[in-house]
Amino acid sequence: MNIKYYNLSNFETIPQIKKLTNEQINAIKVVGNVLPFKINNYVIDELINWSNIPNDAIFQLVFPQKEMLTKENYEIVEKALNSDISKEKLRTIINEIRFKLNPHPAGQKNDNIPEIEGVKLTGVQHKYNQTVLFFPNHGQTCHAYCTFCFRWPQFIGIDELKFASRETELLVKYIKKNDQITDVLFTGGDPMVMSAKRLEAYINPLLEADLPNLKTIRIGSKSLAYWPYKYTDDKDSDDILKLFKKIVDKGIHLSFMAHFNHPTEMSTDVVKKAIKNILETGAQIRTQSPIMKHINDNPIIWENMWKEQVKLGMIPYYMFIARDTSAQEYFAVTLEDSLEIYNKAYKNISGIVRTVRGPSMSAAPGKVQLLGINEINGEKVFMLKFLQARNTDWLEKPFCAKYDPDAIWLDDLKPAFNKKNFIFDENEFISQADVKKIIEDKIIYN
Repeated sequence: MNIKYYNLSNFETIPQIKKLTNEQINAIKVVGNVLPFKINNYVIDELINWSNIPNDAIFQLVFPQKEMLTKENYEIVEKALNSDISKEKLRTIINEIRFKLNPHPAGQKNDNIPEIEGVKLTGVQHKYNQTVLFFPNHGQTCHAYCTFCFRWPQFIGIDELKFASRETELLVKYIKKNDQITDVLFTGGDPMVMSAKRLEAYINPLLEADLPNLKTIRIGSKSLAYWPYKYTDDKDSDDILKLFKKIVDKGIHLSFMAHFNHPTEMSTDVVKKAIKNILETGAQIRTQSPIMKHINDNPIIWENMWKEQVKLGMIPYYMFIARDTSAQEYFAVTLEDSLEIYNKAYKNISGIVRTVRGPSMSAAPGKVQLLGINEINGEKVFMLKFLQARNTDWLEKPFCAKYDPDAIWLDDLKPAFNKKNFIFDENEFISQADVKKIIEDKIIYN
């Protein structure tokens, strides 16, 4: 099967588009001019249930919806598109809206960029001690774009919002100098849009350097969901699998970080074959997804998704909270509802499936997990802890926030017990006495 892409320029040639209303088609054009839109024939033909539009989860996952922009911004863009203005003026109007959508959440553009020999590694992020993220220049696109994607600035043609690197030479030097680094995560975009030859050109320097501290190479990818033929019938599928085996045979653990947002993405014969082929190289596949309204805000969906992942040989890894960027309000599930969905799904899975962690927010200080809701000294609070942290002193130390039924992100929360700051502000950790009381009150620790 050959891949065929559709975007704003040709999406109306998709045969199934005739099932959409004029208003839906207009919304794709308006919102798709602000947020990136790209889809392929596999997603169209094999994953979307066109008899359930617009409620189908995969349709929501890939096609822009009107409500993904505020009413004000939607009307501004719609008016601009229907006006006789220059392309430059239109681009200015659209970019002004884009820059209001928090294009680089959690300080990823500025706070996490390391240096080596006086040179900023603009294609690298180093937020957590053991792991560096690497953005190969040729991997800064995807087989299809998710409407919720927090990396959407990579795809809209504004160079100042991108971060990518062509070379691994400086990365190797940086890893040698920082022996606490054990993991390199190839990310994007999607590094698996690259040919086997290009991907190998990035990976070989890491293998040839014989870095004693490098234990794991991770590849973050949506390709299993959006183009599983990459590992079955593409012209270089065999070479991709050989490269994976080469990494494993070198004694480096290869972890394929697969993004699955809905059980439908694991339902086709080709994706099951692709998963099997990857696992046979000796790699492991870990799975992760944000919880999102319109797509998977139901415990049965998560329960079924985790069970199927384990059945297919994969390891459930994270349930995330949708990040504070792009169309966050459209997808947002409150922290309280996210916890309830997580716990309901968690109760109905066996111990072997309970490798998953969440609900977790990848915020500026680190990955913050919501543990539970409790009443302590007469105050109703959220219990939280860090799974990863910019400062390792914050790890595994519970802290409390005032209960807020409307909160959807860490920034919405305020410290409990009349504290002025959270632990990541001034290390105001919860006392051990409170920890003991919380455990006695049977707070759920996931």
